[in-house]
Amino acid sequence: MKSNLLKTFLGAACLLAAAPAIQAQSGPARYVVLVTIDGFRPEFYLDSSYGMFTVRDMMRRGVAARGADPVFPSVTYPDHTTLVTGVTPAKHGIYYNTPFEAQGQTGKWMWDYNLIKTETLWTAMHKAGKKTACVRWPVTYNAPIDYRIPEYWNYKDVSDARPYTAKATQPLSLWKEVQEHATGLLEADDIGSEHNELVSDENMARITGYLLRRYKPNFTAVHLACTDHYEHQEGREAYMVRASVAGADRCIKTIIESLNRAGIADSTLLIVTGDHGFENIYRSFNPNYLLKEAGLIKDVKANDWKAQFHSSGGGAFLQLKDPNDKATVAKVELLLQQLPDSLKRYFAIVGKDKLEQVGADPGVPLALTGLNGTSFGGSTDHLIEPFDKVRGTHGYFPDHQQIKTGFVACGPGLKPGAMVDNMRLLDVTPLVVKLTGIAFPQTDGKLTEAFLK
Repeated sequence: MKSNLLKTFLGAACLLAAAPAIQAQSGPARYVVLVTIDGFRPEFYLDSSYGMFTVRDMMRRGVAARGADPVFPSVTYPDHTTLVTGVTPAKHGIYYNTPFEAQGQTGKWMWDYNLIKTETLWTAMHKAGKKTACVRWPVTYNAPIDYRIPEYWNYKDVSDARPYTAKATQPLSLWKEVQEHATGLLEADDIGSEHNELVSDENMARITGYLLRRYKPNFTAVHLACTDHYEHQEGREAYMVRASVAGADRCIKTIIESLNRAGIADSTLLIVTGDHGFENIYRSFNPNYLLKEAGLIKDVKANDWKAQFHSSGGGAFLQLKDPNDKATVAKVELLLQQLPDSLKRYFAIVGKDKLEQVGADPGVPLALTGLNGTSFGGSTDHLIEPFDKVRGTHGYFPDHQQIKTGFVACGPGLKPGAMVDNMRLLDVTPLVVKLTGIAFPQTDGKLTEAFLK
C-alpha cells in the first residue's frame, strides 16, 4: 500500500514539473503550512552554531535556498503580502507597514485585508473548495479565512492587543476555544514580545498545532515575530537573538508534531521562510530636515508642504503633494546630490527606474536606501541622530546581502536535498500553486524547477 501511494505521489510530481505554474490540476500536496520567522536570516540554518536543528533536518529532507530576496521596502507587511500573492507591492497595494499620512504619522498599520488588490492563496484555496487558517499573519483583519486570528491591535494603546485580536477573530468563538484547548488563559504579555520572553511565539505555535489537529485546514499561514523584535533591540548578534532563533525552531517542531498527530504529515507541504534579513544600525538619518530647510515642508498640520519622505526602516520614499510636481523632485535630487561626502555615505538614491523594476510604490518618484549602518527617521528638527548602542533594522533595497531572508521546505513533490543559491519571496506562491494544483492568476514569481522531483 505504501509503495503504491509513493508511486502515486511521484507520478503526480512528474506531471506537475512539465506544467505552467498557473495551470489548475491535481497536486501531490493536500495541505500547506506556511510559517514565517520574522527577521529570518539564511545563516540561522546554514551555520550550525545557531540552534535550528529542526529546520536543518527539514533542509536535509527537503529543499532550501542560500538566500531569498525580499521586496522594497523590505519590511513585514509588503513582504508577507507578496508571499501569499506572488506579486510586488506595486500590484498588491501593500506598499509599507504604515500608510503615509500627510499631516503626521499616527501609528496606524495596514492591517485590513481589503487593502489587498490582487488574488491571494486564501481566496484561491476557497475557490478550490478548501479550508483555510491564519495565526497572527499580517494584513488579515477582515480576511475571508475560515479560522482567522489576525495580527491586529489598537495603535493608540499597544500595551494589550488581546481585546482587538479577539474581536477580529473568525469565528468569534475561536479566541476562547484556543485558550481552552491550546494555550491556557492568555495575558497581555502572552501575545507580545517583551521582557526577554519568547512565550508569544510558543503560543502562536500551540494555536497553529491545535487548528491543524482539530480542523485540518488545507492552507495555514502563521507568523512568528519574536526574532525580529530582539534583532531590532540588539542588532544581528545577541543572546536574545540566538534564543529567539532556537525558540522559533521549537515552534516548528511543535507544528510538525501536530501534523503527525493529525495524520496529515505525509501529504503536507511545510514551508519555513521569512520576510527580510537584518542589518546593524548606528544612526538615524532624517531627510525631512533637509526638505524643511529648503522650504518644501512648512506646516504639515496645515497641509502646507510640497514633499515629504515616508520612512520605512532602511528605506525612505519621497511623497509629493502634487504627483506631477517635477520641479520639486528635481530640487530634492539636487539637495541630496549637493550634500558633502561625509553625509552622502549614509544613503543611496533609488531612482524611478529601479523602483519600477522591483515593483515598489508606483506613486513615488525616488527613494533612499540606507548605507553603512544607517536607518531613516521622520524628524524635521535635526539631520542625524546617533544611537547609544547598536540596533538592527530592515527596509533596505533588496540588493543588500544582509537583507536576504531564508527559505526551507519539505513535503510531497519536492526533491530531497535540493538547494539553490538564490530565489525571491515572489517565487513562493508559484511553488505552492504547483504543488497543490489550485488555479491562480499569473504572478511576478517564477517556479523554482530545481526544487521539484
